[in-house]
Amino acid sequence: MSRPDPRQAAQTAALSSAMARAVDLSALKARSEAAARSQSSGGTPAGGHGGEWVIDVTEQSFQAEVLERSLQIPVVVDLWASWCEPCKKLSPVLERLAAAGKGAWILAKVDIDANPRIAQAFGVQSIPMVVAVVGGQPVDAFSGAQPEPQVRQWIGSLLDALRDRMPAIREAEARAGTEDEAQAEEPDDPRFTAAEDALERGDYAAAEATYQEILNAEPANEQAAAALAQVRFLARAEAADPSAIARADAAPEDVAAQVAAADAELAADLVEAAFARLVAAAGRTFGEDRDRVREHLVGLFELFPADDPRVTSARRALARVLF
Repeated sequence: MSRPDPRQAAQTAALSSAMARAVDLSALKARSEAAARSQSSGGTPAGGHGGEWVIDVTEQSFQAEVLERSLQIPVVVDLWASWCEPCKKLSPVLERLAAAGKGAWILAKVDIDANPRIAQAFGVQSIPMVVAVVGGQPVDAFSGAQPEPQVRQWIGSLLDALRDRMPAIREAEARAGTEDEAQAEEPDDPRFTAAEDALERGDYAAAEATYQEILNAEPANEQAAAALAQVRFLARAEAADPSAIARADAAPEDVAAQVAAADAELAADLVEAAFARLVAAAGRTFGEDRDRVREHLVGLFELFPADDPRVTSARRALARVLF
């Protein structure tokens, strides 16, 4: 998992401490109740329209969708605005995690421009800001567009702390587990089976062609994309020459040698050395040579989970070199 920025961690700790002192949402609750009474006389019904576990919340629906729901299940409030670029990065992450949670918690999205009283009630100073509400009160929060692994960890810690107090969490997780088991029993995709059979035979070309056909038909198929990257590397790794490392060390300006040496190091499980070699090569090169090094390194990143600390560290190093 990626290591949090110490400055971001300090800000988050301060924000969580402030939330622990319990923001007073009573005034907002009163306005929400008044609006609900008005709507019962002919107004527009309150409530979100972002999906079963992702809802859009307004000042009028805040009591029902956030305060009342939080008595049974954690409600994570995403405070955002259309002009906020970091919000555009964080909101999709939260939505994916809420969908994956399948009801263990609810994501409530609040446009602060359209609902300034909610922003005022939470004391919003910058966005994105994410607040966990439980039992009608904020209990934890963070600000800024944090990476998905850190957001997932934050959600996990929240659920761990509340699971014994809120039975609805366990019930939702049990339902999700049953659904996952049912999905796991679905028949295998014959296209993937064919590719895996080719891989077992050592026919990397056939496996690569099959995975590429899947991607041509389904460009968003992440499983096929990951498998294709693995197959291409396996083919290179089988042909990797350990002496390529010494040749590359003797010729630091030779881009082809650096790329071949990185593959040899990765094949020998020298992951950090391979990444460091290509980061250094990117720092020495320009134009097409730099693009080749960067693209090869990014391709190697795809062989590992996104939250692998070696990958996150190398990504930061690459960014420093390029920008």
